[in-house]
Amino acid sequence: MIVSTEIDGTTLQLGRPDESDGHWIGQEEILKQLLACWLVVDDADLALTPRLVGTPGIGKTTLGMSGARVRKQDLYIYQCTADTRPEDLLVTPVLAESGKIAYHASPLVTAMIRGGICILDEGNRMNEKSWASLAPLLDHRRYVESIVAGITIHAHKDFRCAVTMNDDESTFEIPDYILSRLQPTLGLSFPSREDELAILKYHLPFAEEEMLNLTVEFLQQAHELKLDFSTRDGINLLRYAVKRLAQDTDHPLSKDAAWRESLERCLGEEALDLQSLADRKSQTLGGTNVPMGLGDFFFNPGDPMHPDYQDDDDFDDDEDDT
Repeated sequence: MIVSTEIDGTTLQLGRPDESDGHWIGQEEILKQLLACWLVVDDADLALTPRLVGTPGIGKTTLGMSGARVRKQDLYIYQCTADTRPEDLLVTPVLAESGKIAYHASPLVTAMIRGGICILDEGNRMNEKSWASLAPLLDHRRYVESIVAGITIHAHKDFRCAVTMNDDESTFEIPDYILSRLQPTLGLSFPSREDELAILKYHLPFAEEEMLNLTVEFLQQAHELKLDFSTRDGINLLRYAVKRLAQDTDHPLSKDAAWRESLERCLGEEALDLQSLADRKSQTLGGTNVPMGLGDFFFNPGDPMHPDYQDDDDFDDDEDDT
C-alpha cells in the first residue's frame, strides 16, 4: 500500500520504515547517551542530532536502530554516498505511468513528516552541497526546502535524527557550519570480550563453542593491537567457517582448518599474523618518506648518473676548503 501526503498542493509518496532487527548488546552507557540526545525536557527545548563515530562494522547503525526501538518509533535509514544529490536526500521526481511527475519523499523526509527517526548512514561520505540542503533542518528552524517539488517541509515534533560516520580516509570533510549542528559526538569503542562473544552468539546461535572462542580471541587480539578488524568481520568470518564445516559431512574439514581458511578468505593472508600486521602499520604511520625526485625514477640512489649523486670525495674536498 502506497502512503502519500499533500503539502502545499503537492502530493508526496512516502517511504516505508525499516523493519530490520537491530539488537544492541553491551555498552549500555552509549545507548543512554544517544537516548539523552533525543530527549526533550521542555516545550522550548529541541532534540539534538548526534554523530555516531567509529570504525566500520563496529555497530553504529545498530545503535541507532536500537534507540528507535527503545523509543517505539518507526525507523528510516538513508545510505549516504559521494554522489548523493540534494534531491536524492529530500524529494525525487519520478515519471509515473500516467506520464505525470510523481514526487517521492526520501527516508529522511518521510521520517520528518511521520514523526519517525532517521539514521543518515555514513554521513561523511556525502558532499557539502547535499549537507547544505539540511542546514535549516539541523538547527532551530526544523524544515527543508525542496527546490524540485517547490515546497517547504516542516519536521514533526517527534522527528529525531542521528548521523553515523566512519573513521577512515575515504570520506569528505564536513564543513564546520554543519558539524556545529551535529552535536554531540558519541564515539563507539570495540566491545569487551564478554560482549563480543554475546554478539557472535546472537548472530550465529548455531556455531560451536570452540569456533566462537577462536573468533572472539582473534578479535580481542586485533583490538589490543589497534587493528581495524571489527565485530562484523568476526561474524562473516565465523559464518563462512561454519558453512565450510557443514559442506561435506563425509570428508569434513577440521575446525582449525576451516576457521583458518575462513580467516584468510575473509580478511586476507596478512590477518594470519596480527603482530606482524600491527608492526607494519606502526612503521607506515610513524615512518617518514623522503619525496622522490625525477632522477629517482631512472637511477638508483648510488648511481653516478643520478642528478643528486655526490661522491664521498666531494664531501672531503668541501671539508678541506673550510
